[in-house]
Amino acid sequence: MQNLSSTTAATPVAFVNAIVKAYVKYGKSPVHALESAQIAPELLENPGARISAAQMERISDAAMQELDDEALGWFSRRLPWGSYGMLARASISAPKLGVALQRWCRHHGLLTDDISLQVQTTNDIATISITENRDLGAMREFCLVSVLRNLHGVACWLIDSRIPLQGARFPFAAPVHHPVYAVLFSGATTFEQAQAQIQMDARYLDLPLRRNEAALQQMLQHALPLTVLQYRRDRLLVQRVRLTLATHPGQTRSANDLAALLHVSPRTLHRQLKDEGASLQALKDEVRRQRAQDLLLRTDRPIKQVAQAAGFQNEKSFMRAFKDWTGQSPAEFRRAADAAPKSPGG
Repeated sequence: MQNLSSTTAATPVAFVNAIVKAYVKYGKSPVHALESAQIAPELLENPGARISAAQMERISDAAMQELDDEALGWFSRRLPWGSYGMLARASISAPKLGVALQRWCRHHGLLTDDISLQVQTTNDIATISITENRDLGAMREFCLVSVLRNLHGVACWLIDSRIPLQGARFPFAAPVHHPVYAVLFSGATTFEQAQAQIQMDARYLDLPLRRNEAALQQMLQHALPLTVLQYRRDRLLVQRVRLTLATHPGQTRSANDLAALLHVSPRTLHRQLKDEGASLQALKDEVRRQRAQDLLLRTDRPIKQVAQAAGFQNEKSFMRAFKDWTGQSPAEFRRAADAAPKSPGG
Protein backbone atom coordinates (compact mmCIF):
# COMPACT_ATOMS: atom_id res chain seq x y z
CA MET A 1 0.00 0.00 0.00
CA GLN A 2 1.31 3.46 -0.95
CA ASN A 3 2.60 5.51 1.98
CA LEU A 4 0.66 8.75 1.56
CA SER A 5 2.48 10.46 4.43
CA SER A 6 5.94 9.95 2.91
CA THR A 7 5.91 13.29 1.09
CA THR A 8 6.38 16.69 2.75
CA ALA A 9 3.70 17.24 5.39
CA ALA A 10 2.58 20.85 5.03
CA THR A 11 -1.22 20.80 5.30
CA PRO A 12 -2.43 21.70 8.82
CA VAL A 13 -4.55 19.14 10.64
CA ALA A 14 -7.07 21.96 11.23
CA PHE A 15 -8.27 21.39 7.66
CA VAL A 16 -8.79 17.70 8.37
CA ASN A 17 -10.81 18.61 11.46
CA ALA A 18 -12.95 20.87 9.25
CA ILE A 19 -13.71 17.88 7.01
CA VAL A 20 -14.59 15.83 10.07
CA LYS A 21 -17.04 18.60 11.05
CA ALA A 22 -18.66 18.24 7.62
CA TYR A 23 -19.26 14.56 8.34
CA VAL A 24 -20.84 15.51 11.66
CA LYS A 25 -23.02 18.08 9.89
CA TYR A 26 -24.39 15.41 7.56
CA GLY A 27 -24.66 12.74 10.27
CA LYS A 28 -22.03 10.45 8.76
CA SER A 29 -18.83 8.83 9.98
CA PRO A 30 -15.40 10.01 8.70
CA VAL A 31 -13.71 6.73 9.62
CA HIS A 32 -13.44 5.38 6.06
CA ALA A 33 -12.11 8.69 4.70
CA LEU A 34 -9.51 8.96 7.47
CA GLU A 35 -8.41 5.37 6.89
CA SER A 36 -8.14 5.84 3.11
CA ALA A 37 -5.89 8.86 3.70
CA GLN A 38 -3.87 7.01 6.36
CA ILE A 39 -4.64 9.66 8.98
CA ALA A 40 -4.58 8.32 12.52
CA PRO A 41 -7.50 9.61 14.67
CA GLU A 42 -5.10 10.70 17.44
CA LEU A 43 -3.44 13.09 14.97
CA LEU A 44 -6.59 15.21 15.04
CA GLU A 45 -5.95 16.06 18.67
CA ASN A 46 -2.58 17.68 17.91
CA PRO A 47 -3.07 21.31 16.73
CA GLY A 48 0.48 21.43 15.37
CA ALA A 49 0.19 18.27 13.29
CA ARG A 50 0.56 18.29 9.50
CA ILE A 51 -0.43 15.90 6.72
CA SER A 52 0.96 15.54 3.21
CA ALA A 53 -0.66 16.89 0.04
CA ALA A 54 -1.38 13.29 -1.02
CA GLN A 55 -3.23 12.63 2.22
CA MET A 56 -5.24 15.84 1.86
CA GLU A 57 -6.13 14.90 -1.71
CA ARG A 58 -7.26 11.43 -0.64
CA ILE A 59 -9.44 12.52 2.29
CA SER A 60 -10.97 15.41 0.31
CA ASP A 61 -11.83 13.13 -2.60
CA ALA A 62 -13.38 10.53 -0.29
CA ALA A 63 -15.38 13.14 1.62
CA MET A 64 -16.69 14.89 -1.49
CA GLN A 65 -18.05 11.62 -2.81
CA GLU A 66 -19.36 10.20 0.47
CA LEU A 67 -21.06 13.48 1.42
CA ASP A 68 -21.98 14.40 -2.17
CA ASP A 69 -20.71 17.89 -1.42
CA GLU A 70 -17.75 19.36 -3.28
CA ALA A 71 -17.81 22.26 -0.83
CA LEU A 72 -17.20 19.89 2.10
CA GLY A 73 -19.85 21.45 4.30
CA TRP A 74 -18.81 25.08 3.91
CA PHE A 75 -22.15 26.36 2.67
CA SER A 76 -25.78 26.24 3.74
CA ARG A 77 -26.54 23.75 0.95
CA ARG A 78 -24.56 21.01 -0.76
CA LEU A 79 -22.61 21.51 -3.97
CA PRO A 80 -23.28 18.10 -5.53
CA TRP A 81 -20.53 16.08 -7.22
CA GLY A 82 -19.72 17.76 -10.55
CA SER A 83 -20.54 21.32 -9.48
CA TYR A 84 -17.03 22.66 -9.95
CA GLY A 85 -16.70 20.72 -13.19
CA MET A 86 -19.70 22.70 -14.42
CA LEU A 87 -17.92 25.95 -13.53
CA ALA A 88 -14.84 24.78 -15.44
CA ARG A 89 -16.93 23.96 -18.53
CA ALA A 90 -18.58 27.36 -18.41
CA SER A 91 -15.15 29.03 -18.27
CA ILE A 92 -13.04 27.04 -20.73
CA SER A 93 -14.50 28.59 -23.89
CA ALA A 94 -13.42 32.09 -22.81
CA PRO A 95 -10.89 33.82 -25.09
CA LYS A 96 -8.60 34.83 -22.24
CA LEU A 97 -8.06 34.22 -18.54
CA GLY A 98 -9.74 37.40 -17.32
CA VAL A 99 -13.03 36.48 -19.02
CA ALA A 100 -12.77 32.89 -17.74
CA LEU A 101 -12.34 34.06 -14.14
CA GLN A 102 -15.23 36.51 -14.45
CA ARG A 103 -17.43 33.65 -15.65
CA TRP A 104 -16.25 31.39 -12.82
CA CYS A 105 -17.06 34.04 -10.22
CA ARG A 106 -20.46 34.84 -11.71
CA HIS A 107 -21.52 31.20 -12.04
CA HIS A 108 -20.25 30.38 -8.55
CA GLY A 109 -22.99 32.67 -7.31
CA LEU A 110 -25.55 30.36 -8.95
CA LEU A 111 -24.28 27.46 -6.83
CA THR A 112 -24.39 29.30 -3.51
CA ASP A 113 -25.12 32.80 -2.26
CA ASP A 114 -23.25 32.24 1.01
CA ILE A 115 -20.20 33.93 -0.56
CA SER A 116 -19.65 36.17 -3.58
CA LEU A 117 -16.50 36.12 -5.73
CA GLN A 118 -15.19 39.12 -7.62
CA VAL A 119 -12.28 39.92 -9.94
CA GLN A 120 -11.11 43.54 -10.06
CA THR A 121 -8.12 45.27 -11.64
CA THR A 122 -6.51 48.39 -10.18
CA ASN A 123 -3.13 49.86 -11.13
CA ASP A 124 -2.00 46.70 -12.99
CA ILE A 125 -2.90 44.47 -10.03
CA ALA A 126 -5.69 41.90 -10.36
CA THR A 127 -7.49 41.04 -7.13
CA ILE A 128 -9.78 38.07 -6.58
CA SER A 129 -11.83 38.68 -3.45
CA ILE A 130 -14.47 36.88 -1.42
CA THR A 131 -17.42 38.63 0.19
CA GLU A 132 -18.97 36.59 3.01
CA ASN A 133 -22.76 36.86 2.91
CA ARG A 134 -23.34 34.73 5.99
CA ASP A 135 -21.43 33.48 9.01
CA LEU A 136 -19.32 30.53 7.86
CA GLY A 137 -18.71 29.49 11.45
CA ALA A 138 -16.12 26.81 12.14
CA MET A 139 -15.68 26.25 8.40
CA ARG A 140 -14.54 29.81 7.74
CA GLU A 141 -10.79 29.39 7.42
CA PHE A 142 -10.96 26.12 5.48
CA CYS A 143 -13.59 27.57 3.14
CA LEU A 144 -11.81 30.84 2.35
CA VAL A 145 -8.41 29.19 1.91
CA SER A 146 -9.82 26.41 -0.27
CA VAL A 147 -11.90 28.65 -2.53
CA LEU A 148 -8.93 30.91 -3.27
CA ARG A 149 -6.52 27.99 -3.68
CA ASN A 150 -8.94 26.27 -6.06
CA LEU A 151 -9.46 29.41 -8.12
CA HIS A 152 -5.73 30.06 -8.32
CA GLY A 153 -5.10 26.44 -9.33
CA VAL A 154 -7.74 26.54 -12.06
CA ALA A 155 -6.35 29.84 -13.36
CA CYS A 156 -2.85 28.35 -13.63
CA TRP A 157 -4.26 25.25 -15.36
CA LEU A 158 -6.32 27.23 -17.87
CA ILE A 159 -3.27 29.10 -19.21
CA ASP A 160 -0.79 26.29 -18.47
CA SER A 161 1.42 28.66 -16.51
CA ARG A 162 2.60 29.37 -13.03
CA ILE A 163 0.91 32.54 -11.73
CA PRO A 164 2.94 33.94 -8.83
CA LEU A 165 0.79 35.71 -6.29
CA GLN A 166 1.79 39.13 -5.04
CA GLY A 167 -0.03 38.55 -1.79
CA ALA A 168 -2.89 36.90 0.06
CA ARG A 169 -5.13 38.47 2.69
CA PHE A 170 -7.52 36.94 5.18
CA PRO A 171 -10.12 38.50 7.50
CA PHE A 172 -9.27 36.39 10.55
CA ALA A 173 -6.45 36.41 13.07
CA ALA A 174 -3.32 34.43 12.26
CA PRO A 175 -4.00 30.79 13.25
CA VAL A 176 -1.50 28.71 15.22
CA HIS A 177 -0.46 27.06 11.95
CA HIS A 178 0.05 30.38 10.15
CA PRO A 179 3.61 29.51 8.98
CA VAL A 180 2.09 27.02 6.53
CA TYR A 181 0.48 29.90 4.60
CA ALA A 182 3.90 30.58 3.08
CA VAL A 183 3.54 27.18 1.40
CA LEU A 184 -0.12 27.56 0.50
CA PHE A 185 0.26 31.02 -1.07
CA SER A 186 3.25 32.67 -2.76
CA GLY A 187 3.88 36.28 -1.79
CA ALA A 188 3.22 37.72 1.64
CA THR A 189 0.15 36.65 3.61
CA THR A 190 -1.51 39.12 5.98
CA PHE A 191 -4.30 38.50 8.46
CA GLU A 192 -7.10 40.52 10.06
CA GLN A 193 -7.87 42.20 6.75
CA ALA A 194 -11.26 43.37 5.45
CA GLN A 195 -11.72 40.47 3.01
CA ALA A 196 -10.13 37.25 1.81
CA GLN A 197 -8.17 38.10 -1.33
CA ILE A 198 -5.33 37.04 -3.59
CA GLN A 199 -3.48 39.45 -5.86
CA MET A 200 -1.52 38.89 -9.06
CA ASP A 201 -0.05 40.79 -11.99
CA ALA A 202 -3.06 41.86 -14.09
CA ARG A 203 -1.26 40.97 -17.33
CA TYR A 204 -1.98 37.31 -16.66
CA LEU A 205 -5.65 38.07 -17.25
CA ASP A 206 -4.87 38.89 -20.89
CA LEU A 207 -3.21 35.54 -21.63
CA PRO A 208 -5.20 33.17 -23.88
CA LEU A 209 -6.49 29.88 -22.54
CA ARG A 210 -4.49 26.82 -23.60
CA ARG A 211 -6.91 24.05 -22.67
CA ASN A 212 -9.66 22.32 -24.63
CA GLU A 213 -12.56 20.00 -23.82
CA ALA A 214 -10.37 16.89 -24.02
CA ALA A 215 -7.90 18.38 -21.54
CA LEU A 216 -10.81 19.37 -19.29
CA GLN A 217 -12.19 15.83 -19.25
CA GLN A 218 -8.79 14.52 -18.25
CA MET A 219 -8.30 17.18 -15.58
CA LEU A 220 -11.69 16.56 -13.98
CA GLN A 221 -10.74 12.94 -13.36
CA HIS A 222 -7.90 14.16 -11.12
CA ALA A 223 -8.67 17.79 -10.31
CA LEU A 224 -7.65 18.09 -6.67
CA PRO A 225 -3.88 18.30 -7.28
CA LEU A 226 -4.53 21.64 -9.02
CA THR A 227 -4.48 23.23 -5.59
CA VAL A 228 -0.93 22.06 -4.89
CA LEU A 229 0.66 21.74 -8.35
CA GLN A 230 3.51 24.18 -8.93
CA TYR A 231 3.93 24.92 -12.63
CA ARG A 232 7.51 25.29 -13.85
CA ARG A 233 6.52 27.52 -16.75
CA ASP A 234 5.62 31.15 -16.18
CA ARG A 235 4.38 32.60 -19.45
CA LEU A 236 4.80 36.17 -18.25
CA LEU A 237 8.12 35.77 -16.47
CA VAL A 238 10.31 37.32 -19.18
CA GLN A 239 8.00 40.36 -19.37
CA ARG A 240 7.89 40.63 -15.57
CA VAL A 241 11.68 40.48 -15.34
CA ARG A 242 12.08 43.15 -18.03
CA LEU A 243 9.60 45.47 -16.28
CA THR A 244 11.16 44.95 -12.85
CA LEU A 245 14.66 45.58 -14.18
CA ALA A 246 13.47 48.74 -15.94
CA THR A 247 11.49 50.17 -13.03
CA HIS A 248 13.90 49.21 -10.23
CA PRO A 249 17.40 49.56 -11.71
CA GLY A 250 18.98 50.34 -8.35
CA GLN A 251 17.31 47.40 -6.59
CA THR A 252 18.00 44.66 -9.14
CA ARG A 253 21.76 44.56 -9.37
CA SER A 254 21.85 40.98 -8.05
CA ALA A 255 19.76 37.93 -8.84
CA ASN A 256 18.86 37.70 -5.16
CA ASP A 257 17.42 41.22 -5.14
CA LEU A 258 15.46 40.64 -8.35
CA ALA A 259 14.12 37.29 -7.14
CA ALA A 260 12.92 38.89 -3.90
CA LEU A 261 10.96 41.53 -5.84
CA LEU A 262 9.39 38.77 -7.96
CA HIS A 263 8.61 36.59 -4.90
CA VAL A 264 10.62 33.59 -6.13
CA SER A 265 13.92 32.03 -5.11
CA PRO A 266 17.05 32.88 -7.17
CA ARG A 267 17.30 29.23 -8.20
CA THR A 268 13.68 29.18 -9.39
CA LEU A 269 14.20 32.45 -11.26
CA HIS A 270 17.18 31.11 -13.22
CA ARG A 271 15.46 27.76 -13.91
CA GLN A 272 12.24 29.31 -15.15
CA LEU A 273 14.04 31.79 -17.36
CA LYS A 274 15.94 28.87 -18.87
CA ASP A 275 12.62 27.09 -19.47
CA GLU A 276 11.49 30.20 -21.35
CA GLY A 277 14.66 30.24 -23.48
CA ALA A 278 16.05 33.35 -21.78
CA SER A 279 18.80 34.25 -19.33
CA LEU A 280 18.94 36.87 -16.63
CA GLN A 281 22.16 38.38 -17.96
CA ALA A 282 20.75 38.76 -21.47
CA LEU A 283 17.62 40.45 -20.14
CA LYS A 284 19.70 42.73 -17.93
CA ASP A 285 21.81 43.72 -20.91
CA GLU A 286 18.73 44.34 -23.05
CA VAL A 287 17.06 46.58 -20.45
CA ARG A 288 20.24 48.45 -19.52
CA ARG A 289 21.17 49.01 -23.15
CA GLN A 290 17.72 50.42 -23.97
CA ARG A 291 17.75 52.62 -20.87
CA ALA A 292 21.24 53.92 -21.58
CA GLN A 293 20.53 54.63 -25.24
CA ASP A 294 17.33 56.49 -24.39
CA LEU A 295 19.14 58.67 -21.84
CA LEU A 296 22.04 59.38 -24.20
CA LEU A 297 19.66 60.35 -27.00
CA ARG A 298 17.03 62.27 -25.04
CA THR A 299 19.02 63.98 -22.28
CA ASP A 300 22.26 65.84 -21.72
CA ARG A 301 23.13 63.94 -18.56
CA PRO A 302 26.83 63.28 -17.96
CA ILE A 303 27.99 59.75 -18.76
CA LYS A 304 28.44 58.99 -15.07
CA GLN A 305 24.79 59.79 -14.33
CA VAL A 306 23.64 57.74 -17.33
CA ALA A 307 25.65 54.79 -16.00
CA GLN A 308 24.02 55.07 -12.57
CA ALA A 309 20.53 55.44 -14.04
CA ALA A 310 21.09 52.34 -16.19
CA GLY A 311 21.95 50.30 -13.12
CA PHE A 312 25.75 50.23 -13.27
CA GLN A 313 27.83 50.62 -10.15
CA ASN A 314 30.50 52.70 -11.87
CA GLU A 315 31.20 54.55 -15.09
CA LYS A 316 34.06 52.26 -16.15
CA SER A 317 31.96 49.08 -16.21
CA PHE A 318 29.20 50.94 -18.06
CA MET A 319 31.54 52.17 -20.76
CA ARG A 320 32.99 48.69 -21.25
CA ALA A 321 29.52 47.12 -21.53
CA PHE A 322 28.24 49.83 -23.88
CA LYS A 323 31.21 49.33 -26.21
CA ASP A 324 30.45 45.58 -26.28
CA TRP A 325 26.80 46.28 -27.12
CA THR A 326 27.20 48.92 -29.81
CA GLY A 327 30.83 49.01 -30.87
CA GLN A 328 30.96 52.64 -29.73
CA SER A 329 31.65 54.42 -26.49
CA PRO A 330 28.68 56.29 -24.94
CA ALA A 331 30.19 59.62 -26.02
CA GLU A 332 30.71 58.39 -29.61
CA PHE A 333 27.14 57.08 -29.71
CA ARG A 334 25.77 60.45 -28.57
CA ARG A 335 27.91 62.42 -31.04
CA ALA A 336 26.87 60.16 -33.92
CA ALA A 337 23.22 60.61 -33.01
CA ASP A 338 23.62 64.39 -32.79
CA ALA A 339 25.31 64.46 -36.19
CA ALA A 340 22.71 62.33 -37.92
CA PRO A 341 20.20 64.25 -40.13
CA LYS A 342 16.83 64.69 -38.48
CA SER A 343 13.63 63.57 -40.19
CA PRO A 344 11.10 66.33 -41.07
CA GLY A 345 8.83 65.24 -38.24
CA GLY A 346 11.66 64.74 -35.70
